[in-house]
Parts: sequence; structure tokens; C-alpha cells
Amino acid sequence: MVSQPDPPSSLAAIRGTSSLVSRPSARSKRYNRSQVGGTNSYLPQNEFPVFSHSGDVEILIRAGPVENRYLLHRHTLTRCSGFFEASTSSEWSRAQPLLPSGHELSKIGEDGNASAADGDSELGGATPTKKWRYELDSGSGDNDIPMLVQRDEPRDDGRSLGSSLFGPGPKTSSQSRSHHKSSSYPSKRDYSRSVMSLGQQPQTLSQADEDLLRDYDNLFRTFYNYPPVLDSINVADAYVQCKSLLTLADQYDALPVIGPRVDHHLLQFQSRLWKQIAKYPISYLRLGYLARSKVIFQEALIHVVGQWPAGERSLRATMPDIVLDIIEDKVDELEETVSRVEGRLFRLNLTTSRGERVSPNNGYLDWLATSLFRQWIADNTTPQPPPEFRRPGSRDTNRPAAPLPSAPPAPPLTAVGRAYRTLGSGNPNTFLGHDECKKFLKLTPEFYSRENLRRFEKRMDELKAMARSVVRPLMNSGLELDLSGSSRVADSIGYLTCTEVGNRDLPWTVDE
Repeated sequence: MVSQPDPPSSLAAIRGTSSLVSRPSARSKRYNRSQVGGTNSYLPQNEFPVFSHSGDVEILIRAGPVENRYLLHRHTLTRCSGFFEASTSSEWSRAQPLLPSGHELSKIGEDGNASAADGDSELGGATPTKKWRYELDSGSGDNDIPMLVQRDEPRDDGRSLGSSLFGPGPKTSSQSRSHHKSSSYPSKRDYSRSVMSLGQQPQTLSQADEDLLRDYDNLFRTFYNYPPVLDSINVADAYVQCKSLLTLADQYDALPVIGPRVDHHLLQFQSRLWKQIAKYPISYLRLGYLARSKVIFQEALIHVVGQWPAGERSLRATMPDIVLDIIEDKVDELEETVSRVEGRLFRLNLTTSRGERVSPNNGYLDWLATSLFRQWIADNTTPQPPPEFRRPGSRDTNRPAAPLPSAPPAPPLTAVGRAYRTLGSGNPNTFLGHDECKKFLKLTPEFYSRENLRRFEKRMDELKAMARSVVRPLMNSGLELDLSGSSRVADSIGYLTCTEVGNRDLPWTVDE
């Protein structure tokens, strides 16, 4: 007797017992194995991004002609995102009850939360009793930020409660049969819609849409402990992608989960990352703050403090007050250190053979060398004087007298840092070299001679050696970037990088 295919209504029962039924016909065995469920090759897969059996949160991400569909777990989403924790709560939830089968109702608790949907479904052994549905709403205006919003499950009539978990509404009998024929690859088909396959439609998918799909895919991948798909070759492209992902995570209150992944990915670039931070410290300071990356935040903060007040306006517009307070505190600490070093530099002096401090009376030539050295320090650590103001009694008596200038402002740390780096360099000929000393001595013809020039240069070298020892604390570097290298980035850094940033200086709590 030849076996006949059973109707779809009894298909589930046959799947549970088909492995126990045997037939002598090879054709019958092949039929049972491929159509009834002798193996699980035709069963819907229960894996990311579509958990067909246990998923209870359906998310649709549409961008241009492409739609990515996810069927995930409320338990996972609420642990990773404050947005999902709030929107699936009893106060805001718009979940729809589901039927475990077509013949009986699910049992839902009095609080409206089904136990299977709250975490048991993720184990794969329980069927969810409620379902949440989200769709990406792009908004009505050009400046609106796309946001996931809850939608009701599409319904044609009351029978929609018995619809499939991953289907939006009732299906016809022909659709049910076609589903079983194609159920061997729904997971692969949905997964192929990920951003990695978007290259097949470059003519219809804009770069903005591609970035949007990539960001959401990386967001959900990270929730399920999959590595995000980010550029691992070009550090500049990786920064753009990481920044976009962090912005999305901030939007859905998921930074504690996404931040460590971004931090881990960027730190793999090592020296290339340090050079990029040196070029764009403000951008990386914000990224490090969002990702709670201790290393990136510290590296960028040292650059920002050393160049202060450069970029102050941009920082005040984009960074929170707690970060600005840290920057200002570190700037104050650096200025205090510089002030102490500057005072010691101006007190440097040469001595005579009897141990007396040189003066015009006991060593005029040595005193000239000290004066020239101090003048160089003053010129390179003090801002240019303001333009001359008109005084009362000048020829233009009709104009009101200009107010007297106040005390000159402190020089920017960038200019000061360049001067101290020159003083601390190992090459004494970088400033006040032979030509400058010769030109200075010629201003007093009676003192200019080859012997006096040699003595003058020797005494100047003694002052430079003492200055090098004084400025040594300012030459320290807290950067990961190797300043002793010969790269263009390292050579271009003329500001001070001796700022120390500890765990207590971070704008978040760090476990010791």
C-alpha cells in the first residue's frame, strides 16, 4: 500500500512520530525523510537573526528597496537596551498575544507579561506567548532621526491570533503549503539580506541607507555577542563606522553594551590609531567618552589639554559639562606646573670662579650671556604685546582716549609648549646658536673677538644644560604615541603632553 501525504492540519503530529514509522519501500523512506520531517533540514532555523521558534520581538528595518527582518528575544533586548526595556514594559507595551497552536489559547498572567516571553523563550525550549512588533519610522521631516516604533500586528479578522509567529497575519492553505516547501532556507534568506550583500544593488541603495542597515545589523549582532561588521583595514573608515554605531547605541540606551565592542575593535589598530587621535583629538575624545574607552579618552584628553584653548568652542558645543570640567582642571594643573618651571628658568644664573653670581661688575661677558638667554625665554613664552593705544594729548584730540590695557593674557599652552620642547631638546644648537651669539656680541664692538665669542658660546651652553634639567618634568609624555619616532605626526607635536590622567579623572566609574 502506497502512503499518501497527510493534510497540513496533521503535519505537526506526523513530525513528532515520523522517526518511529518505517516502511519497506525506499521511495516511502525518501518521502518521509524529505517531506514529513525524518530530518530537521526542512524545519525553520532558530538562530540569529531570525529565531523562528523562540523569538518574540519582530523588528523590520526598511531602507530604500531593502528590508531587513529580525525575530529576536525580549529578554536579550531588555538586558542590552534601555529603550526596549521601557517600550516592552506593561506601561508602554503593545504586544499581541500568540497561540501556541491553532486550537487553544495561551495562558497570560494577570500583569500581562508571559513568562516565556520574559526569558524562557530564549532557551529554545519554550514557545513565546506574546509578540512585540517594531518598524523603523523615518519621520516626516528631512531632519527627523529614524526611530523604531511599535506597531500592531496586521489583522484581517479575529483569526489572525492563530497566525504564524513570524508571519504578519493569516495565511491561506496554499501559502501554508508553500511555506513548508521553502522552510529549509528562510533563515539563510533573511540573513543574506544583511548589509554584507547590499553590493548587489548599488544602483538603488544610497550610501545613507546602506549605513543605516549596517548600523542596525551591528547593533543587534552585538546584542547577541556576534562581532560587529566594521572596517579592520582603514582606521579612518573604522572611526566613521564606530561613531555611527555609538550614536545609534546612544539613541537606544545601549552604550554599556556597544562601547566595549567599539573599544576592542579600534584598539587593534594600535600605532595607526594613536596617529589618528593626534590629528583629530576632539573627535576621538567624544568617541572615547561614548564608548567609555579609558585608553582612547586618555590619549585624546592629553592632546586636547596640550593645545588648549584650541577647539574650545567645539568642545563646549558637543561635550557634557563633566568632560569640560575635567579638561579645565587638567589645564589648570598643567599651567601650574609650567609656572613653577618658568620661575626656575628665570632664576638660572652663572657663577664666577669664586662661586659668586655673575653681574655686570664681576663678569660682564657672562652677564650678557645670561641676559640674552632670559630674553629668549621671555620672547618665546610671552604673547605679543597689544598695539599701542593713543594717549590723551595726541594730535587727534576729538577722539576719546582709549582705556589703558589690562594685564596681558597668559600665552596659549601651544606656544609655551613649543618653547619648552626646544629647551628640553638634546640638540643645543636648535636655539641661540653660533650665528645668533655672534650677531649679539657685535652689538658691542669693543667686546667682540674670537676669544670672547668662544667664551660666550661656552657659557651659553652651560645655561642650556641647566635649562634642560629644569624643564625635564615637562618633557614627560603620557601618550601611547611614540614621540621619539621619526613620523610626521610625532614631529608635528610641539605642545606639552605631560598631563597625567588616572582612573579618578575619567567621567565614569572605573573598577580599580
